Amino acid sequence: MRQRMLVSIFALSALSIASQAAAIRAAENSPSVLASGLKNPQAVTVADDGRIFVSTAGEPGKDGDGAIVLIQNGKATPYATGLDDPKGLVSHRDSLFVADKSRVWKIDASGKATVLAAADAFPARPKNLSSIAVEFDKGALYVGDAGDEHGNGAAIYRIGTGGSVDLILDGKGRADFGCPSGLLLDGASFLLVADSKRLCVSRVKIADGSIEKIKEGLGGAQAIAWDAHGHLFVSAGEQNPGVFVIPRPEQDAIRLPINVSAKAIGVDRSGQQLLLVTADAVQAAKVSFPGAEVDESPLPLEATTAFPKLQWSGWSGETPEGKVVHFRPIVLTHAGDGSNRVFVATQHGVIHVFPNDQNAEKTEIFLDIQNRVRYDDKTDEEGFLGLAFHPRYKETGEFFVFYTLKKAKRPHTNVISRFRVRRDNPNQADPASEEVLLRVEHPFWNHDGGTIAFGPDGFLYIAIGDGGLAADPFKNGQNLQTLLGKILRIDVDHKTGDKAYAIPKDNPFVDRSNARPEIWCYGLRNVWRFAFDRETGAGWAADVGQDLWEEIDLLVPGGNYGWSVREALHPFGSHGVGPRKDLIDPIWEYHHSVGKSITGGGVYRGKLLPELGGAYLYADYVAGTVFALRYDPAKHRVVANQSIRTPKLPIVSFGEDQAGEMYFLSVTADGRGISRFERTKVTPSAQ
Repeated sequence: MRQRMLVSIFALSALSIASQAAAIRAAENSPSVLASGLKNPQAVTVADDGRIFVSTAGEPGKDGDGAIVLIQNGKATPYATGLDDPKGLVSHRDSLFVADKSRVWKIDASGKATVLAAADAFPARPKNLSSIAVEFDKGALYVGDAGDEHGNGAAIYRIGTGGSVDLILDGKGRADFGCPSGLLLDGASFLLVADSKRLCVSRVKIADGSIEKIKEGLGGAQAIAWDAHGHLFVSAGEQNPGVFVIPRPEQDAIRLPINVSAKAIGVDRSGQQLLLVTADAVQAAKVSFPGAEVDESPLPLEATTAFPKLQWSGWSGETPEGKVVHFRPIVLTHAGDGSNRVFVATQHGVIHVFPNDQNAEKTEIFLDIQNRVRYDDKTDEEGFLGLAFHPRYKETGEFFVFYTLKKAKRPHTNVISRFRVRRDNPNQADPASEEVLLRVEHPFWNHDGGTIAFGPDGFLYIAIGDGGLAADPFKNGQNLQTLLGKILRIDVDHKTGDKAYAIPKDNPFVDRSNARPEIWCYGLRNVWRFAFDRETGAGWAADVGQDLWEEIDLLVPGGNYGWSVREALHPFGSHGVGPRKDLIDPIWEYHHSVGKSITGGGVYRGKLLPELGGAYLYADYVAGTVFALRYDPAKHRVVANQSIRTPKLPIVSFGEDQAGEMYFLSVTADGRGISRFERTKVTPSAQ
C-alpha cells in the first residue's frame, strides 16, 4: 500500500454555504440530491459551520484514490486526496478526522494534513478501519476495524489527542461482536455500535469492552447518527432500503418514510435534515417522525428590555477603584398579595421591590443581607439563590430565602430561612426577623441548586444540588440518606420535634428508616430552576448536565431521575446504566452542541401573548438561547420546541409577575438585566 501525503484543498465562500443551506431546506419528504456522480462515497459528516463533507473510496482496488469532498452548489469539490478507502469521517471543532484503511488522519483548519495514528501505532495492524467517532469535549477518537472478509481482526480502538492508541474491544472469539460499521458516543463512558454483521445496535462499555445488545430486527445496522435531542437514526444498510429512528431509548424503532439504501447517514446542523450516502450520491431528506412529530419552527416573538428606566437603589456598576461590578439578578417574583409589586433578588444578597410599571424609575430595598451572604465571582454558584413568598403572605407577612452563609463553621453551607415584613412598611422587611429553618453543608462550592417555591399544596419545595465538583464523587444523587441531589418538601407552618419545620405526612420516604423524610424526589445533579405550573400544578425542572446532555424533567413524588448513573437519556460514568423501570427519564434533552448549561423557566399563563399559553420557557446560559417547549400529557411526549429570538445573553433565571407574565434575567454591567417577550416587529420593507 502506498503512503501518500494528503493534499488539502480549502476553497469555500459564504455564498457556497448559503447555497448549500438553501439546497438542504428545499428537501421535503422525498430525498433531494445534494451531489451525484461520486466515486464510491462512504461516509458523511457536518462541520460546526454547516459544511457537509463526504469521504469517497475511489475506484475499487486502486490504492490512494480515496478523497474527502466538500458538497456545495450541487457539486463535490475536492478537499483532501491521497486516501486509501476512507470509510470513517468525523468533524470536531475546526478539524476533520479521517480513518482510511489502516491510518487515522487529522486535517486542521489551515489545510495542514497529518497522520494522527499510523498503522504501526495500533496494537495490531488494522485490516479495514470502517468507522470513527469523537468525544465532543475532550477530542479523543474511537475507531472501528471491520477486520478481513471473514471478520477476523474486528476491533475498536481509542486514539488519544496525542495519537496514542489503546484497544477497547477485540472481537476474537466473541459471538456478540461482528463488524463495527458505525460508532457513536453514548455518554462519555459508552459507545453505540452499528454491527453490520450481527445486524444490531449494541452498547459497549469503554472501560471493560462489555457489550449489551439494544436494538435488532431492523433488517440491518450499517450506520447510526444522533440528532441534538437524542433521537437515534439507524440505516439498515446498502442492501436493505430503510432508515429508522429510535425517539427514546425505551421505545421501538420507527421506520421513516425514506425508501433509500444508505451506506452512511448524518444529521445537518439544524437537525431538520437527514443526510444519506447512497451508491454514488449524497441526498437530504426532511426529518419527520411518524406519530412523534415535534414542531421546531421559530416563534414570531423577540426579547426586549423590561423596565428600561429602572435604577437599582444602592447598586453601582463600578467600585471606587474603578472595578466593574456586574448586576446579577437571580430571582424575579411577586408577593401574591394583590399589590402587583415586583420583587427582584440579586445574587449578592439584596431584594429590590418596585411597582409593576414599565415606566418605573427606582427600586426600594426590601431586604439587604449582603453582610450574611457569601458571594464571589470565582465561586459564582454560591450566594443568594432563592426567594419565595408564603402563599398567605398578605396574612402572615412571611417569605423564605436560600443563600450561602458568609460566616459558617464549615465553608459552603447553605441556609433556608424565614423572614418577615415590617408591620409599619410593606416595602421593607425586618432583617432581624430571620429564623433559620434548615442548614445544608456542601463539600464543594458548585452545584448548590437554590430554587425554592411553594407548591399548589402549600408546602415549600427546595432544590439542592449534588454537592459539586464533577461526576458526583460521593454518589449523593442516589443516596437517600443525604439531602444533596434532591428536591425537598417541607411544611413551614408547623414543627416536628426539634425541627423548625414539619415533615408532610405524605412525603414519599417518610416511613423509610434509611432515607431523609424531607426528600420528595432524587437522582438530580443540579436543578437550575424549577417551577410549578399555576394552572395544572405540574412541577417542571431543568437539570444541568455534565458531559454531553442537558435535560428537562416533570417532577413526581418519589421519582428517581437517574443521576449519577444516567445523564438525561444516556448512561453516565463507569457505573452507568441503560433505561430502567425504576428511573424516570427526562421529557426532553439537548446536546452540548446546542448549549452547555440549561436555565429552567416556567409555564406561561399570562394574557399578553396567548400564542405562548401553556408553553414551558427555558434557556441556555452559555448559548444565550430561549425556547418554548410544549408537552402533551395525553401523548406522553414533547410536541413542540420553538426558538424565540433573543440577544445572546447569559440568562441566569426566569420569573413571573402576579399576572403570569414571564421575564428572564441576565448578568449585565449596565443594570439592564431584565427582559420580557413581545411580538416581532415587522418593518414594511420586510413584508
